[in-house]
Amino acid sequence: MEGVTNAGPGRPRLTARRRPGGTARAEILDAAAELFTTRGFAATSTRHIAEAVGMRQASLYNHFATKDDILVALLADTVTPALDFAENLRPLDASPEVKLYALSYLDAAQLITGRWNLGVLYLLPELRSDRFMSFRADRDRLREQYRALAQTVLDALGDPASTRLAELPFRLVESVISARADALEGTPIPDAAVIAGSALRILGWRQDLDPIHTEAAELIANAETSTSSGADAAPDNVDAMKT
Repeated sequence: MEGVTNAGPGRPRLTARRRPGGTARAEILDAAAELFTTRGFAATSTRHIAEAVGMRQASLYNHFATKDDILVALLADTVTPALDFAENLRPLDASPEVKLYALSYLDAAQLITGRWNLGVLYLLPELRSDRFMSFRADRDRLREQYRALAQTVLDALGDPASTRLAELPFRLVESVISARADALEGTPIPDAAVIAGSALRILGWRQDLDPIHTEAAELIANAETSTSSGADAAPDNVDAMKT
């Protein structure tokens, strides 16, 4: 298995569990996410991560071979749920407006509500290396899913000059990353419904958002119940769409 040197139990822990997550791997990812987003990736060692979890550094290597492998796993968690959802939307009998709203809502919600603001890691220079090629490819695929949906909405509006706007919904959703970082200084973060509605408005769509919101909530709820790992398919606050 890539990134894992030994799946065995390893040596006993130094301390009782102190991190969220039901497995040592989840605890490692949580600790790394905190350290990478607060201390910095370059300034964080596997020893720092192990200490934050309360395990021996050697035990960490039972789960991840390198620090890069930990970063790969964290980055994948920021795009895989939205990408899977977007690809599952394609054959569904729903309007492009509903699909774009649903994708924007789900993606923004996970970026807003995640325990750590992992999107800030997108700017790391290390991500330019071949080691992170798979992440970059997945993020490009997600951007293309947004662009295709946005273009379909624009085509229906019939404004030939508006095609240049197709890239904007993806950029708008990812703007919550910087908004969340700024929130440390007291700036409020827009909620996912505001972002999803704005993703349509920025294309020139001016109709009532309430029915779009309702249909999108159903799409997300169905995606959650049709997968074996609903937590990965939809963020924890999806029920808020129904209120």
